[in-house]
Amino acid sequence: MSRVPAGAVVTGAGRGLGQQIARLLVERGHQVLLTDRDADSVRAAAGELGPAATALAVDVRDHAQVEAARDTIIARAGRLDVWVNNAGVLVTGPAWEQDEATRRLMLEVNAVGTINGTVAAIGAMRAGGGGHVVNVVSLAGLTAVAGEAVYAASKHAAIGFSLSTMADLRAAGVKDIRISCVCPDGIWTPMLHDKLTDPDSALSFSGKLLRPEEVVTAVRAVLDRPRLVTAVPGWRGLLSRLADAAPSLGLAAVPLVVARGRRTQRRLLVKGGPTGPGPGSRFRP
Repeated sequence: MSRVPAGAVVTGAGRGLGQQIARLLVERGHQVLLTDRDADSVRAAAGELGPAATALAVDVRDHAQVEAARDTIIARAGRLDVWVNNAGVLVTGPAWEQDEATRRLMLEVNAVGTINGTVAAIGAMRAGGGGHVVNVVSLAGLTAVAGEAVYAASKHAAIGFSLSTMADLRAAGVKDIRISCVCPDGIWTPMLHDKLTDPDSALSFSGKLLRPEEVVTAVRAVLDRPRLVTAVPGWRGLLSRLADAAPSLGLAAVPLVVARGRRTQRRLLVKGGPTGPGPGSRFRP
C-alpha cells in the first residue's frame, strides 16, 4: 500500500529547474522545503507555490546546514519521503585556466553537496520507513566534456557516489531507499543563459537544448518507477556511454560535436534564445 505523501526537499530551488521540480512535488501532495544559497530568491520561489511550500537558505557544501534542512522538513511534515539534489554550479574553460577557488566551488557544490544531501536524507529515511533520493546530475557525468573538465569531474563523482551508495544500501539489506540519477543534456535555465557567446560551453549546446519541463517529466517518471540512471534525451545518453566505452573514438569526435554546438550558439544568439526574438526571450526558463 502506498503511503500518503509527506515531506520533500529540493536543493537549488530558488529558480529554474529546481523550482519546477518543487512545483511537481507540491502537485503530488508533498510538503516541500525549497533550499538555495540565495535567501531572497528561494523565499520568492516558495511563495509562488502556495502553503505547501516553505523556504530555507542553505549552502549545500555545509553538512550542518543540510542536516538542518532535513530536520526542518521532518518537523513540518513528520517524515521525509523525497530528497532532490539539484543545486549545481557550472564554470567553463580548461582546468588549467581556472583558479583553485573556482575548481573547488564546482567540486564542492556538485559533488560534496550531492553527498551531503544524500547522506542526510538516508539517515532520516532509514528511520522513517524508506524514501527516494533523486540526484540531478548531467550527461557530463557519463563521458568526457571539452571545456567543462572540472564540471564533468564533479558530475562523474556524483554518479559514482550514487551508484556505490545504492550498492552499500543493498549490501546492508536496506531495500526501501532508492537513489535515482537523472542526467540531462544542456537545459535552457539560468545556468546557460549567459553561455551563448562562450565557446567553452559549446558541448552543452550540441544536442537538443532541453526545456526544464522535459527534465521535470523525467523526474516524475523516476519517482513513479525508480531507475538508477536516466539520460535525457535517451539517445544522447547512449552516445555518451558509447564515447565513454571507446575513449579514443569519443575524443576524436569531440571537434565535430563542438562545431555543432557552436553553430547552435550562433543561431540562438541571433534568435534571442530558444523562445525566439522578443523582450527578455533569451532569459526565459
